[in-house]
Amino acid sequence: MLHTPLLRTGLAAGLLFSGLAQAAPVKIAVLETLSGPQASTGQAYRAAVRYAVDRLNAAGGWNGEPVQLVEYDNQGGPAGASDKLKAAIADGVQIVVQGASSAIGGQITEDVRKHNLRNPDKGLVYINVGAEALELTGEKCNFHHFRFAGNAQMRVKAMVEGMKQANALGTQVYSINQNYSWGQDMEQAIVANAAAGGYKVVDKTLHDVNKIQDFAPYVAKISASGADTVITGNWSNDLLLLMKASKAAGLKARFGTVFLDQPGNIANAGDLAAGHFIAHTFNPEAAGAAGQRFVDDYKAKMGHVPVFIEPQTVFGLEMVAEALKRTKPEGGALNVNTFAKTLESTRLATPMGEMSVRAADHQALMPMVVSMVSKDARFKADGTDLGFKPVKVFSAEQAAAPAQASCKMQRPS
Repeated sequence: MLHTPLLRTGLAAGLLFSGLAQAAPVKIAVLETLSGPQASTGQAYRAAVRYAVDRLNAAGGWNGEPVQLVEYDNQGGPAGASDKLKAAIADGVQIVVQGASSAIGGQITEDVRKHNLRNPDKGLVYINVGAEALELTGEKCNFHHFRFAGNAQMRVKAMVEGMKQANALGTQVYSINQNYSWGQDMEQAIVANAAAGGYKVVDKTLHDVNKIQDFAPYVAKISASGADTVITGNWSNDLLLLMKASKAAGLKARFGTVFLDQPGNIANAGDLAAGHFIAHTFNPEAAGAAGQRFVDDYKAKMGHVPVFIEPQTVFGLEMVAEALKRTKPEGGALNVNTFAKTLESTRLATPMGEMSVRAADHQALMPMVVSMVSKDARFKADGTDLGFKPVKVFSAEQAAAPAQASCKMQRPS
């Protein structure tokens, strides 16, 4: 287990907070995949959380105490995540942050729900910064779970409208996704948006998650279908290898993606990536001067430009920081129920626009942007001459999808 308290401002932080009102320090845990083949995604989440917590502590922490950040390696699966969540609870963590994999997110949210029912005086809050399965804000919604990321309905809705406006959405669409809750949600959303997009879904594929080493047979099937557009929610190795196989086969279909900005994808695809699209939560070119300031500060502190899931993670943690500032200690400690109620009413001005939380299901309402891979993009990706050129920005209200009727949130008395 990685278990690393990160008071990264050291002695200076201790001097900054000394002499102020004392309270039990807030502990935030990153519970991510930090080793193995999916580690790059987990490490990106960790970097963004470190950045946000450093900023929180530099601004005064919580109640005169620096927030403590501890890290746990969930080893890429629900069972490992469940074990490490128990360790985090034993270590006194009150806020747990995770994003990579909806399967892991589903395990964490259920474990948090059960723990809080059994231990109402020792509760914790799950800050979900990337697990986008609909069920997490649907039948599995609970008061102590907040999602600061999109979902398939939001992503596909924006992607279809953005690509259509750019005259880049074909009439023959192939759906290829990972065979678990997130990928199934994507497939359903692709089908559901066919009428609005004016396309026909010519074929669909759901495949094993992060087990396939050669996507050539899948690319051959896409080619044979006659599809002019491929829409996929694939992430991590499943997107990297799909792009590699598409490049090798010279596939001509245009891709509509969710995670094409994952580091390595543009480098792997090369010039084949030009003209492909992504629906994502941040594009610095679309965010103007505020986006440039965020990029510059993140790069100065973390050593690289914020990409992929890092911006949405930072914005989610900044909402957490705002809610913490407005939550006073109760009995010398953080009351997680009071904190959660405060987080419900928190609003944040991000470089992309205002972000808030819907109290009904704790889904963040956040701006979305559809971008196209182009040499004309101001910010380049993967050291190439390609980047993501904004096509259309959607406000939080425009990007929103309705709360699901299956969410029956039980609120603490």
